[in-house]
Amino acid sequence: MPDTAITGPTAHTTDPEAYAALHADTTALLEGWQPTSPDAAVARDRTLRLLDTGPVTMSRQHRPGHLTASALVLDATGARMLLCLHGKFGRWVQLGGHCEPTDQTLVAAALREATEESGIAGLRIDPVPIDVDIHPVQCQGGSLHHDIRFAVLAPPGAVEQVSDEAEELGWFLPDQLPEPLAGGTVQLVAPALAALRRSPLRPAV
Repeated sequence: MPDTAITGPTAHTTDPEAYAALHADTTALLEGWQPTSPDAAVARDRTLRLLDTGPVTMSRQHRPGHLTASALVLDATGARMLLCLHGKFGRWVQLGGHCEPTDQTLVAAALREATEESGIAGLRIDPVPIDVDIHPVQCQGGSLHHDIRFAVLAPPGAVEQVSDEAEELGWFLPDQLPEPLAGGTVQLVAPALAALRRSPLRPAV
């Protein structure tokens, strides 16, 4: 998933308590979540054990592993999915990245990342996660991303804008996803489409 750099006055905070509210929200969210697959259930349980370490696990500074938030953006009809060709590892992947101390909830973090990386205003997010995935990354010389994924719906007529994180953005049909595709992205398709049948996400007609 995209590895978004923090900027601004909170960029270099090392105070884990800056993430206290986000940590509490994330713990409650995962404790009440019904996993969408057996693999997601295992990843959820591992992530909850990581969260027992405390708020520091929300920060990229925690080398043993930290939480991230990502989003599979669907167009207004629910027919196509927005992916980015990531500039660092050259694969197509959903939008997302690291949490910031200013994020009060994980849903807000995912929506912020989706908005920043798509350039699309007016996105709507389903607050129920569609997946949890754990994968190795190069943060801090080697770490793990415990990535919580959400479904996001774009407004009608949305036009994407490529951010500094991506080489390219593109809309794709669920059965015609691009290559090379990042591991873990294809597993988001079915639960994201299922999210369209739940409130508050409603595809346009």
